[in-house]
Parts: sequence; structure tokens; C-alpha cells
Amino acid sequence: MEKYSRYYGLITFLVVTFVLGYVTFNMISPKVEELNNINADVEKQEKILKAKQQEKIVVANKLKKIKDSVIGAQKKIYAPMDSDLSNDTLFFTLYNDVLEMMKENSIKIKSLDYVYNPEEDEFVKSGNDYFVCDINLELVSNYTNLGKLIEQLYKYPYYIKFNNMDVKPYAKDKSILLTNMSIRLYAKSEPEDN
Repeated sequence: MEKYSRYYGLITFLVVTFVLGYVTFNMISPKVEELNNINADVEKQEKILKAKQQEKIVVANKLKKIKDSVIGAQKKIYAPMDSDLSNDTLFFTLYNDVLEMMKENSIKIKSLDYVYNPEEDEFVKSGNDYFVCDINLELVSNYTNLGKLIEQLYKYPYYIKFNNMDVKPYAKDKSILLTNMSIRLYAKSEPEDN
């Protein structure tokens, strides 16, 4: 054994080094695994963040389009060139335009009635310089012409509110429509500033 005594120091060194290496490996490997898991989670969260950012951009673009379309769709309230007009005269242009739309679309007016400044309207309640007129119409038309009229009223540059509309086919000829329509016209009493 004496013969191997000179190797005891080396063997002890190797055993101690192996034990220290094994203990160090066992202490470090869970930390390395935990670090790898954290890195994988970070990458996963970064991918989710990028996807959410893309969704945010898409939603922001949609909101911008909607906002632009709403701003473009806002209509003005009619204001005459001259401020010294009575209610009848104030609404003459609007009446005339509505009647012209009906004439263009070959719609017959069975009856027409109007009411100035209905009490339930918010503009009337506020007491500002706005005038409001409800026009109650009984119309005779076909489907196509009524659709074109509604489209024209919708595209009209001044604000027109549909109060209600009741459409029924004529009993003897289903292609003819009898329509009770109530629309509300708005006008300012003061001329518009250009």
C-alpha cells in the first residue's frame, strides 16, 4: 500500500473535485432550468405582446375609419341666407327639396300636414335659435321608388330626421305601397357664417 501512498493526495483531490463538481452541478442545474423556463416564458409573452400590438393597430385603424365616416356623415342644419323669414318661408327650401325628391321618384302625395316646433323635440325645448317642422305624409308609390326616395333623403346634405314610417301594400295590387311617413326638418333662424 505504501506503493500507492503517493497517489492518495491525487485520489483525494480527484474525489473532492468530483464531489464538489457533482454538488455544484446539482445546485446550478435547477437554476439553469429555471432560467431556461423564464426565457421561454419571456419569448412567449413577447409573441403575445406582438400579436396584441397588431390587434391594437387593426382596431385603431377600424376606429379611425369609423370616426372619419361619422365625421363625414355629420349633416348641417339648414340656415337661410336672410334672417328675416317667417316659419313658412324659413322651411321653403327644405319643403321644396323634399317635394322635388318625391316628384323625381314618381311618388304621389295623398296628403300632407305639418306641425311647427313640436313640443317633444329637444331643440324646441332648449329654446335656441332653431325651428323645427314635422311633415306628415301619406304617399303612394312602388317599392323601387320609395327606396330611392329614402336613399335621397338619407343623402340630403341637411339634417332630416325620420320620426316614423308605416308601409303597407295596397290590397288590390301588392306592387303599390301606401306609406305613412313623418319626417322632421330643422332650420336655424340665423344665416350661416361663410
